[in-house]
Amino acid sequence: MSRPTGRVLALLELLQSGGTRTVAELADRLGVDGRTVRRYVDQLVDLDVPVETLRGRYGGYRLSPGYRLPPLMFSDDEALAVLLGLVAGRRAGLTTAQDTAGETAAAKIRRVLPPHVAHRLGTLLESLDFTDRSGRPDGSEPPDAGVLLALADAVRHRRPVRIRYGDRAGRRTERTFHPYGIVAHAGRWYVTGRDADLDEDRTFRLDRVADVRALPGAGPFEEPPGPGPVERVLSGFATAEYRYEVTLRVHGTVEQIRAHLPASVATVASLEQPEPDSDSDPEPATDRNPSAERWLRVELRAERLDWLPRTLAALDRPFVIERPDELRDLVLALADRLTACARATAHRS
Repeated sequence: MSRPTGRVLALLELLQSGGTRTVAELADRLGVDGRTVRRYVDQLVDLDVPVETLRGRYGGYRLSPGYRLPPLMFSDDEALAVLLGLVAGRRAGLTTAQDTAGETAAAKIRRVLPPHVAHRLGTLLESLDFTDRSGRPDGSEPPDAGVLLALADAVRHRRPVRIRYGDRAGRRTERTFHPYGIVAHAGRWYVTGRDADLDEDRTFRLDRVADVRALPGAGPFEEPPGPGPVERVLSGFATAEYRYEVTLRVHGTVEQIRAHLPASVATVASLEQPEPDSDSDPEPATDRNPSAERWLRVELRAERLDWLPRTLAALDRPFVIERPDELRDLVLALADRLTACARATAHRS
């Protein structure tokens, strides 16, 4: 592709991003002068691209509103983001009545991608799995697209890789890894597999993987029978060491608790006897009546506690904090802030 042709396409891409672009802005972005920008615009108009010219101090060029304009030009990262969004939307049930629209949109994007990009993205989509939780946690970062694609390729072909990983303390290590699958859980990406250096199963957060390198000459590995990637990731959370062990008593139903603390986060168990100071029914509920409200024991482990007070407030059920004391302090601090805000609002009114 010649440089002038490439710049005309770059101009088209800038106009496709929306809004009005001044001649000075376009000239700066394309690295040409204003006269050349006008000549490129004329070339687009000759191709029946509806470029509008806006006169005046704040004038410039824009595409006609509502015009459906091919071709779409995606970088590798942009194509990856669009396809992942379509897949995640379908898996989360975020579809319209025309539930095939996401599939046809993904197919159209993949058809116009360069073959090597389409192949890598297809490999990634075949390697993904999802748990039931969604939503990005506070402080999380998306994984590097190159890391994600390289691991997906290793999963697809069962090839060992060398990864550079930073743990929660910031320590960097390198290890040989046999990736079994990539899983999206609670707004983060994870890869699960076998750490060949330690000879044990491990799950790693992808946003902490800094580099992935193929091992020349390494033959394919065999994935052992047993749980799939999702089950491996969730079981890894259940056995991992965390800073805090939290025990609560909550008066409510299992369904009410699970709406805010799913099984992947917390365990819920019935108490043998109702709490003496509770307002529960004289005849306590039994496991034969799981929808009845009763006192339940909730246990979970967490690296941070700052999200739990908000979750307990959203739960809106009576609860007792058994441990740790730090959580009790955080809940009291949240209650004080809410009370102060309510009093300030009442005073102003």
